[in-house]
Amino acid sequence: MTIECIGSNARMSKIVKHNDTIYLCGQTASSDDWDIAEQTRRCLQQVEDLLKEAGSSVERILSVTIYIRDMKDFTQMNEVWDKWVADKPKPARACVETHMARPNVLVELTVIAAQ
Repeated sequence: MTIECIGSNARMSKIVKHNDTIYLCGQTASSDDWDIAEQTRRCLQQVEDLLKEAGSSVERILSVTIYIRDMKDFTQMNEVWDKWVADKPKPARACVETHMARPNVLVELTVIAAQ
């Protein structure tokens, strides 16, 4: 049973591969200048880039958990999400409101995908 960790540091790995399944660490894109829509777009681009690095693609996403700082931004985040998944298989998804590690982080995504 092989577990491959990619992009590791002292705390975590960007990508973990096990049994043809890919796990991505939480993706954030924080800037005081970016609203929830821009942060969501940038997180989704990071997801695409990491999946490509792991030998997978957006079309192979199984599940996404979205953490959002404030549900008042839910509609705006979903507008970006809906455009992104429009022509793709729809993964299982959950979205929860939570406190973030930094105040300028409005959204964070964790992803599980098939290889």
